[in-house]
Amino acid sequence: MLPLSVLDLATVATDSSPAQALAETTRLAGEVEALGYRRLWVAEHHAMPAVASSAPPVLVAHLAAATSTLRVGAGGVMLPNHAPLVVAEQFATLDALHPGRIDLGIGRAPGTDPATARALRRTADLGADRFPDDVVELLSYLVDEGPERHPAPVPGRGHLPEVWLLGSSTFSAQLAGLLGLPFSFAYHFAPRLVDEALAAYRSTFRPSRFLGRPHAMVAASVLCAPDEEEARWLAGPSAVTVLQLRTGRLTPVVTPEEAAAVPMSPAERAAVEEATATHLVGDPGQVATGLRALAARTDADELMISTRAHAYGPRARSLRLVAEAWGLEPVHPQPTGA
Repeated sequence: MLPLSVLDLATVATDSSPAQALAETTRLAGEVEALGYRRLWVAEHHAMPAVASSAPPVLVAHLAAATSTLRVGAGGVMLPNHAPLVVAEQFATLDALHPGRIDLGIGRAPGTDPATARALRRTADLGADRFPDDVVELLSYLVDEGPERHPAPVPGRGHLPEVWLLGSSTFSAQLAGLLGLPFSFAYHFAPRLVDEALAAYRSTFRPSRFLGRPHAMVAASVLCAPDEEEARWLAGPSAVTVLQLRTGRLTPVVTPEEAAAVPMSPAERAAVEEATATHLVGDPGQVATGLRALAARTDADELMISTRAHAYGPRARSLRLVAEAWGLEPVHPQPTGA
């Protein structure tokens, strides 16, 4: 049985707030920990009204303190937005506070629009061309081998989180292979390239101090409910989010009722249907069957679930139904602070 993990975006709904979204993500961390999921990752996005996870290191620290066995991490930190030394200091500190439980997923996309990316970086150069060098530099601050270097972050050497490269194309897949790092593919928004990217990762993989063999995770969009009709109703807001991303008219996540009332032209509806065709939406049996098929097709070592819903209740229920259908073994974490 493959491990399952969760990607959460601290979803802000139309009748909610960023503070409530962050509280719900904290609550969700405890629930998925008890259900037997392996990891909970939060993603770096900026200037998006529906997403409150703009500062993954801060949120990861909070979630790790609220759990005791769950691996918690960033999925990911968009490295071109940050100096490698800063990211190394942040995640070495997290590893020192919560040893053996911190993941650092690294991406090269901005996680936002070009104007916001320039504001984050204080330069017109968006820095993606330096990404391979930046990854190597970041690792050099944390790996406990070789000569000491300056600057030397404290905490730093020896406080190494589990480092992943994230991608939706072959670029990061090949880099992950060459560096001998685990690789997570964003099937939930770039499904057409999954086979090519994973083939590139495995064919370029070189054993390293991090891994002896390739280790791939595939992230999928999932929404599960007791019956398919309800699941599709609850998935309506995700379809509207896809449309908003295409048009640039971003809002918090709408309700299913609001989603049903959003007008779409035939071309817009076709585009949304194409973008969501690989989302796994249905009852527990349907979703489990879809996940098994995805695992078999990709030969993934792990699967990660991204569940977007307007309200916390359907989102948490979806993850519980998937855990039960998949056969995850519940765990009994220690009380926080024990």
